Amino acid sequence: MNFSPVLLDIPEQFESERLEMRAVVPGNGALHFAAVQESLTDLRRYLSHLPWVKDEPSVAGSEKYCRIQRSNFIQRENLVYFIFLKSDQTLIGSVGLHRIDWTIPKFEIGYWCRSSAQGNGYVVQAVNAVTSLAFDKLAARRVEIRADDVNVPSWKVAEKAGFELEGILRKIEKDELTGELRDLRIYSKIA
Repeated sequence: MNFSPVLLDIPEQFESERLEMRAVVPGNGALHFAAVQESLTDLRRYLSHLPWVKDEPSVAGSEKYCRIQRSNFIQRENLVYFIFLKSDQTLIGSVGLHRIDWTIPKFEIGYWCRSSAQGNGYVVQAVNAVTSLAFDKLAARRVEIRADDVNVPSWKVAEKAGFELEGILRKIEKDELTGELRDLRIYSKIA
């Protein structure tokens, strides 16, 4: 029988010191909407990496996003987790494993953080936790982080989490707001 990632037992949640990462489920839409609404100006600066913030947010749109992500999780195509503070259960963002190639296996980590929670080291902690999940539970051989060169906070997370800069792809992405071509930083960890 051929390998099928659908048969893999992937944790629905895991923790770090201050955070709980939980797989996105139906019913999370209102929480997601509130976090996105608060952070919309910050998020829209990086549309090429966060295309889901292009549309005007709504509770229904956020609920649709949650249901699609749940389906993707079950299919093992995209493993998105919401990040909650252990202290008060506030949804502060998301971390996930994307662009999955199960034949290697390799993953790309994506993340965002609610504006009011930025600057507290939460994203680095979440990235470290999901990196451990990828290597320890999913037998990753390679984990990447791709960051727009102008998104300094994003690539600083990669560096603080111990990812190695492999290179900068020059003029590879178009900024959807300005039309300018932008550079993309590629970071990785390998098994």
